[in-house]
Amino acid sequence: MGEFELIRQYFMPLARLHGSHCVVVGPGDDCAVQRVPSGSDLVFSIDTLVEGVHFPLNYRPDYLAWRALAVAASDLAAMGADPSCFTLALTLPEVNESWLRDFARGLGNAAESFGLGLAGGDTTRGPLTLSVQVHGLVEQGSAICRSGAMPGDLIVVSGALGDAGAALEYLDAQPPTADEQFVLEQYHQPQPRLKLGVALRHLATAAIDVSDGLLADLNHILEASSVGASIERTRIPISPALTRLKGSAATEYALHAGDDYELCATIPEASWENAPQLLKQQFTVIGVIEPTPGLRLDGTAVMSESAAVGFDHFRR
Repeated sequence: MGEFELIRQYFMPLARLHGSHCVVVGPGDDCAVQRVPSGSDLVFSIDTLVEGVHFPLNYRPDYLAWRALAVAASDLAAMGADPSCFTLALTLPEVNESWLRDFARGLGNAAESFGLGLAGGDTTRGPLTLSVQVHGLVEQGSAICRSGAMPGDLIVVSGALGDAGAALEYLDAQPPTADEQFVLEQYHQPQPRLKLGVALRHLATAAIDVSDGLLADLNHILEASSVGASIERTRIPISPALTRLKGSAATEYALHAGDDYELCATIPEASWENAPQLLKQQFTVIGVIEPTPGLRLDGTAVMSESAAVGFDHFRR
């Protein structure tokens, strides 16, 4: 099977099934064409996943497709953007039609779930690598950035943290226990918080998705906003499954492990008090923004070169 037949058979159907109304010209031309509505800003981000670095060797292709699109879509959620479309650059060591069928199925399921249409992309031969670029739309000037946190803002996080990081230890479990299966599902099929991100658009002063670990990602907000923060260990949301698996060590996973793709946001206290109850139920208040720079955990400074550094491709 050649490159163009591969695209026609496995990826063109995804564009037809989940095409965005904003995509005027999709796959098959030299470029895709996206029409941005008047009064909107285009928000876009790109993520690259490399086999053996971002996902295990011989990883299930349907899981890989879902994770690749979810990881990229999570950045849209952090900016409060409505999802629009995506492009995919796929590097394959060889054409394996069984692998491609499963990959395309997983990608289609993710695209439908996230409301993203395939607008175009590229295929080439080499070590298994995926680059996914996602596009979203926000009302003009309303994108949530990392740089808006203010002293007195509450720090909130969605969902529970640490499950996906712990799951790496159970990838080869045969068969996994119920708790192991729970954390594995958080790793294999992360759920980008797209609706929550949109709900935060006129509420949050800053936001980020938790991809590299809570301490590391919160530190990005602090540095961009030139503020500090104090958070409490006992407030960090942790799933019962992780607690049963890791006991007292569960909090360390929640603080340091990545791949959760939950949202961490800062919200003025008055705005939080007046927020819809349904929204508040999906977040946990873990601390407060302070004027003094630095991140403090239970009153003790967290050093950015150690506990807060998170995942870094070029630091081992």
